[in-house]
Amino acid sequence: MPSSSLQPGDKAPDFCLPNQDSENVCLKDFKGKWFVLYFYPKDNTAGCKQEAVDFTALKNEFEKNGAVILGVSKDSVSSHQKFIEKAALTITLLADPELAVIKAFDVWQLKKFMGKENMGTVRTTFLINPEGKIADVWNNVRVKGHAEAVLGKLKIIQTSV
Repeated sequence: MPSSSLQPGDKAPDFCLPNQDSENVCLKDFKGKWFVLYFYPKDNTAGCKQEAVDFTALKNEFEKNGAVILGVSKDSVSSHQKFIEKAALTITLLADPELAVIKAFDVWQLKKFMGKENMGTVRTTFLINPEGKIADVWNNVRVKGHAEAVLGKLKIIQTSV
């Protein structure tokens, strides 16, 4: 299975992308904060919707632990607006139609689906620490229980620091 070449301990690639409100969100905005950066293939698809709903459901818990949640896909700002409205999401979604950040995090890869191969976003999550370094990586994410696993890992890492 494809996986990102980025590993825990690596510096997170710099980025600036527009959110669902067309406001730029940049790596530097999170200096001194924990954040979850999760990459997903497409707005309004079953797995992507479930993942976003699960992160939304746990948003307050993440915030209690000092972490922000950011979802990234190649969808447009307007697509993100519709997705947020339709799924009642409260998390921030970033639009990367040029694939700049998706490629920088090495999650744009060859995927196989029903015997066909094509390039696409591999569902991947990065937990990034207050120094801007990757604390943990989840490659080829299975949606069920994933948001809970990320929150659990955040709590473990924070108590061991």
